[in-house]
Amino acid sequence: MFNKILVANRGEIACRILQAASEMNIPTLAVYSEADEKALHVLKADEAALLGPAPALESYLNIDRIIEVAKEHGCDAIHPGYGFLAENHNFAKRCEDEGITFIGSNAESIRAMGNKVEARQMMVNSGVPVIPGMEAPAADAAKFKEHAEAVGYPVLLKAAAGGGGKGMRVVHDPDSIEDALNGAMREAKSAFGDDSVYLEKYIEEPRHIEFQVFGDKHGNYAHLFERECSIQRRHQKIIEETPSVAVDDGLRKKMGEAAVMVARACNYTNAGTVEFLLDKNKNFYFLEMNTRIQVEHPITEMVVGVDLVKEQIRVASGKKLSIRQDQLRQHGHAIECRIYAEDALNNFLPSSGKLLFYREPSGPFIRVDTGVYSGVDVSVYYDPILSKLIVWGENRADALERMKKALDNYILLGVTTSIPYLKAILEHEKFISGETYTDFIPTYMAEWKPPQVAEDSLKAALISVVLNEMNQKAAPVEGGEQEMPSPWKTIGKWEIGMGG
Repeated sequence: MFNKILVANRGEIACRILQAASEMNIPTLAVYSEADEKALHVLKADEAALLGPAPALESYLNIDRIIEVAKEHGCDAIHPGYGFLAENHNFAKRCEDEGITFIGSNAESIRAMGNKVEARQMMVNSGVPVIPGMEAPAADAAKFKEHAEAVGYPVLLKAAAGGGGKGMRVVHDPDSIEDALNGAMREAKSAFGDDSVYLEKYIEEPRHIEFQVFGDKHGNYAHLFERECSIQRRHQKIIEETPSVAVDDGLRKKMGEAAVMVARACNYTNAGTVEFLLDKNKNFYFLEMNTRIQVEHPITEMVVGVDLVKEQIRVASGKKLSIRQDQLRQHGHAIECRIYAEDALNNFLPSSGKLLFYREPSGPFIRVDTGVYSGVDVSVYYDPILSKLIVWGENRADALERMKKALDNYILLGVTTSIPYLKAILEHEKFISGETYTDFIPTYMAEWKPPQVAEDSLKAALISVVLNEMNQKAAPVEGGEQEMPSPWKTIGKWEIGMGG
């Protein structure tokens, strides 16, 4: 196996990787920026090393420094998690050149699948269904108009080197092509350093269905079924579930086989995700491949019973897949909600500050992957995800009820979170009925406002006040120790009132 793994990430995914390595008895090294000195992943690792200042370019994206730290601490493997350098083929190649195992796919697969146009052409050559559109990027509005007429409006302009919704524009008529193209190119250049843009048919009422795939270095491949990821805000997933209500056994078999074809086509190794769009007529089209572990991987683990991060580590060490396609089954239903520090009433701006109080929900079939704790500072420098709440149920209705109860019992004070917004989505009749298309949020949640004052919020606020007062008013006693007073002595004058 490995002597020591450097985890080149932070937050909940770093903690998740550290847990897997610990259970495999592999020593770990966490890396951190100056802003993350007291972060949970730093506390969980066997060792920790400072990368540099808070900005990601000077810390978590600093390839030279990460390699230097890995060598200094005797690490023979690096796990990149997701985000940051996880899909950076230059980083994967650098690890290969330095004799350090990159726990992910090979550099060439990452490079090829990271370019949307090249990946699309590879799929065409392999017989995988793709959305009709351009075979190469262009900069001439006339060419875009020509292709748009051929495939039919509406069309979607996409950054060739992009992701996460950057450099994307939906166009409904030829008069709007030029302005949309210029805007998409500017945004693509700013976000990715590459202004290449191409066009494809815009699929109306689509579902975003992805398949978890795995390949090893011995030519073995398998998929671990689908995840429904259609609940998205600005092309960012916020709720995921498996299995999808839109996929029956026959369609699941076809899509799973296509997903494995994608992995084979690019000689993929380790964990990856093949993303498809599914239209209202049950036609599916290749969208892209994410060459890393996904944020939403826990719901697959819950229904399939495979630890995907441990499998990543085993496969990276040269072992064969421990799973076979004919042995894999789905059991029950799982849902994941991403808990963000953001303000839904203020254009979803990130919320930062000290997390004054943190209490996770608990109970059978409830899992929380987190990177925070009471008292930690929520930084302005990084993605605002705090944790992921995952539940399992015997069926979708059971899982949905368990998730709603779990959200009711999840308390985070000191920063604004997405929990009320998530609850509103889960309680919407269209979500309950399984009508989860990628336009769900702009269609049904555009006018959402939270309840003015909720009873649970008042209880949580009281907890915060009590804890703060208890910390401030702990009285000294003989011997220098501090006595923690009763909460009832810390909240001032109070009485029980009889309401009329």
